[in-house]
Amino acid sequence: MSRLIKMVLGVFARLVKLYFILCRCVKHPEKYTQMEIYTRIQDVMRRAIAKGNVSLQVFGRENIPEENGFMIYANHQGIFDPIALASDFRGPLAAVYKHELKNVILVKQLAAVTHSFAMNREDVRQSLTVIRAVTEEVKKGRNYLIFPEGTRSKNGNRMGDFHGGSFKAAMKAKCPILPVAYIDSFMVLDRKGTQPVTVQMHYLKPIPYEEYQGMTTVALASLVKSRIQEVLDQYA
Repeated sequence: MSRLIKMVLGVFARLVKLYFILCRCVKHPEKYTQMEIYTRIQDVMRRAIAKGNVSLQVFGRENIPEENGFMIYANHQGIFDPIALASDFRGPLAAVYKHELKNVILVKQLAAVTHSFAMNREDVRQSLTVIRAVTEEVKKGRNYLIFPEGTRSKNGNRMGDFHGGSFKAAMKAKCPILPVAYIDSFMVLDRKGTQPVTVQMHYLKPIPYEEYQGMTTVALASLVKSRIQEVLDQYA
């Protein structure tokens, strides 16, 4: 049995219940507050992590900005990455994700209730529309997760290139950037087996707009990647 199947079966009843709640919330958003729906999502994810024989070690929670309206940029090791972050993060969280997933059951509903956006990197016009939408949402106080590699690295704890375009929304919103580093996250759902696995997730010190103001997106991408690389070098 794969770990994913084990995790799904372990929370199947709650997952089905969550699906119908999300569908109801999409049609009648006034029935639930953002925090109420997020708490339900977190409960399912935390239980799934436990059922999957995964130990999630979290470091640096004190680095999370107190005020909302910031963007999270993280290295992308595998499918487990957004699950880990959403299970731990202290409040509602949205994401920019690849458009191939936009019609996947549960992903579609989760995206709708969290105001997440699917981005097609091959479609410049669509990508710019998403960047503008994310910028406006961040200005309103919503927090967004982006994986600047664009896809999981498939090289374990080695990162791929960070795309400068991923940072356009942060620069336009003039918001703080919270780097997040994953270590061994790829071992959860991107490798076979169900043996116990420990994943580290590090919230790094935020980068205020004043620190990256005037940088190019490429330079900012390099800066954020270097901060994450320092953690990988130390703990991986």
